[in-house]
Amino acid sequence: MVAPGRVVTVLTWPGTNPRLSSLLLNSHTDVVPVFKEHWSHDPFEAFKDAEGYIYARGAQDMKCVSIQYLEAVRRLKVEGHHFPRTIHMTFVPDEEIGGHGGMELFVQRPEFQALRAGFALDEGLANPTDAFTVYYSERSIWWVRVTSTGKPGHASLFTEDTAAEKLHKVVSSILAFREKERQRLQSNPHLKLGAVTTVNLTKLEGGVAINVVPATLSASFDIRLAPDVDLKAFEEQLQSWCQAAGEGVTFEFVQKFTEPRVTSTDDSDPWWAAFSGVFKDMNLTLEPEIFPAATDSRYLRKVGVPALGFSPMNCTPRLPHDHDERLHEAVFLRGVDIYTRLLPALASVPALPSDS
Repeated sequence: MVAPGRVVTVLTWPGTNPRLSSLLLNSHTDVVPVFKEHWSHDPFEAFKDAEGYIYARGAQDMKCVSIQYLEAVRRLKVEGHHFPRTIHMTFVPDEEIGGHGGMELFVQRPEFQALRAGFALDEGLANPTDAFTVYYSERSIWWVRVTSTGKPGHASLFTEDTAAEKLHKVVSSILAFREKERQRLQSNPHLKLGAVTTVNLTKLEGGVAINVVPATLSASFDIRLAPDVDLKAFEEQLQSWCQAAGEGVTFEFVQKFTEPRVTSTDDSDPWWAAFSGVFKDMNLTLEPEIFPAATDSRYLRKVGVPALGFSPMNCTPRLPHDHDERLHEAVFLRGVDIYTRLLPALASVPALPSDS
């Protein structure tokens, strides 16, 4: 238990060489809420239709991967395989609300240190094409609340220096930056969403009555910063936008992740060579990308464990958190086959300097 009511389950398949660091297979057990009235089938029934699609909350995010890990390990054990590196499967809570009561706490505990994780797999996203996507880094989440204070008054007057006027200036500056990033993404076909910074205005708060000019208003933004962004410089830019709007305009962080990490995808890296080599052997296309949102991988990378986000779903629309989340049984079963090839390759990576 890492927090009250928050349990991490660990299943271990010991390797033949305990001196080597382990392979960690992570998945989260929580899912997001549903609006049942918008679903074709009961979202918690795991209904399979006549075409072979399995409808369920978590079908893509990420019950499928949890079960694929278990089935791949079961198959390999039944076939009598043994590998040098120990394989741990971790099932963690709270990922969908930030991992603050799950992986973020777990990586600081002695139970995690005892796993001696050398490399990890975690969740990815479906790819609608024939290719499979693998994620080697993530954007940093910054949730920012801008608060503007000004002169209150009667709404029938032209009150000067109002909170609304100053907040409008900040919002305009931030949304102008948003538009620049959107244009940058749209104008470059080689860029993926994870390689740019997204900004969305998500909350406007304040006011007491329609006929009263409020003394305070606030706007909240969900900002996802690309891994190559200078975080210090961007924070200074936020400060500059607030200062330019006038006195009494400040910002605070509701959430701020400042330690982005990148897992190597260089062919000289033994872990990447083992992972990508399986796809070459199976004649499957692999597309490395930066994850556009956030997963528990960021906490693993933060403590020095290289991690790849991967869910073996190709030819599949991306439906996590959506109504009628579903996965075709053929894609699901093919994913088990892929893990059955991946796990031996990763658990057999020869001893590395970091293992000593």
